[in-house]
Amino acid sequence: MPATVVVGTQWGDEGKGKVTDLIAKEMQLVVRYQGGHNAGHTLVVDGVTFALQLVPSGVLYDHITPVIGNGVVVDPIVLLAEMDALTAKGVDCSRLAVSGNAHLILPYHQEIDRLTERRLGKAKLGTTKRGIGPAYADKSSRVGIRVQDLLDPKIFRAKLDVVLKEKNAVLAKVFNQLPLDADEIAKVYLDECAPRLAPHIVDTVGLVHDALDAGQHVLLEGAQATFLDLDHGTYPFVTSSNPVAGGACTGAGIGPRYIDEVIGIAKAYVTRVGTGPFPTELPISGEAVGGMSAEGADPADLAVGDHIVEVGHEYGTNSGRRRRPGWFDAVMLRQAVRLNSLSEVAITKLDIFDTLDTIKVCVAYDIDGTRVTHLPYHQSDLHQAVPVYEELPGWKTDLSSTREAHDLPPAAASYLAFLEEQIGVPIRIVGTGPGRDQYVQLHTDG
Repeated sequence: MPATVVVGTQWGDEGKGKVTDLIAKEMQLVVRYQGGHNAGHTLVVDGVTFALQLVPSGVLYDHITPVIGNGVVVDPIVLLAEMDALTAKGVDCSRLAVSGNAHLILPYHQEIDRLTERRLGKAKLGTTKRGIGPAYADKSSRVGIRVQDLLDPKIFRAKLDVVLKEKNAVLAKVFNQLPLDADEIAKVYLDECAPRLAPHIVDTVGLVHDALDAGQHVLLEGAQATFLDLDHGTYPFVTSSNPVAGGACTGAGIGPRYIDEVIGIAKAYVTRVGTGPFPTELPISGEAVGGMSAEGADPADLAVGDHIVEVGHEYGTNSGRRRRPGWFDAVMLRQAVRLNSLSEVAITKLDIFDTLDTIKVCVAYDIDGTRVTHLPYHQSDLHQAVPVYEELPGWKTDLSSTREAHDLPPAAASYLAFLEEQIGVPIRIVGTGPGRDQYVQLHTDG
């Protein structure tokens, strides 16, 4: 049975968790294939909010095995805390499977992440300071410690002693910090975390292939998004892994011929957290880290920017930081279609535009007087790109109770048709509110 990939197509926070949760009804396995607890999914089920960081969205279904794949970096303390929080809300986490080949985040990763960002000052990348990047760097440098090492205290301690000697030298000589204690780290990871995680540590590559061979449906779930991809994103303001659909193969341990459907998730607008280029950005009141200043901004643009942040609750699930808002960027989406071989797109948060008179869509960039319709490869061009907009009328209608395509206001249907025309792939799911059942399905004829 072929696998399906769900991938974010913007700068993250597109609502992948909700769409994954919706699609997961037909799945037997949901596999998280990259990232760490720097990514968050928020789901609202029967009025109860679930904020997931590491545990795949499918955990909310009793028939699904949620899998943390080998491409993920895992903080075991965070993972256990998340499992405890889910259990307290009545969610069964006993089915969770964690790859023994996934790499661990350790205290020195978090310290180096935090100190490096502080040292960079205004040039900081805007990381979540959770140790994700340093953990991936150690993986590439072949000095990482893996989840399976928790099952062998001697190996764990031997690896820890070697790498901590180097890390403590960096902490002391570069950052003037006191050394970390190997005994304290080992006590937490081996004595407290390992016994609880041991029942969940498995060969997830074998698990996934057994499911595929048995004809089961497998959903591969990415964290972050296309333009935070280490290779294809707005480097260096990116994450440290490959969220694009191709990353699902390495991060879950399957070949590309197993994948027959790639679903891209996009908001009806765009947001990003932290620093980096953002052609369609709108100003907001107050401080937005890395964002546009409200000083001297067009009052109409400022009003829309504030509306998106407040009505859309655009605050980081993990960081709490205000997200930078902007109009929908079709230039970005065309590139995301290419990079991920998208077969369809789901548009979330359409309801955030319910009260707007006019809605803009960026259809091209003006770069030094030249109109371009595809994302420029050179960062300097992207930084100076001026968006070229098409304006569409708003629908001035509350969409929160809309469940059928024929009930969409004509202006909302026209907006979606325009986006579809711009990006070149069908839009099949449209979010009309935060609830699990607040969506419309389009093109039901397949």
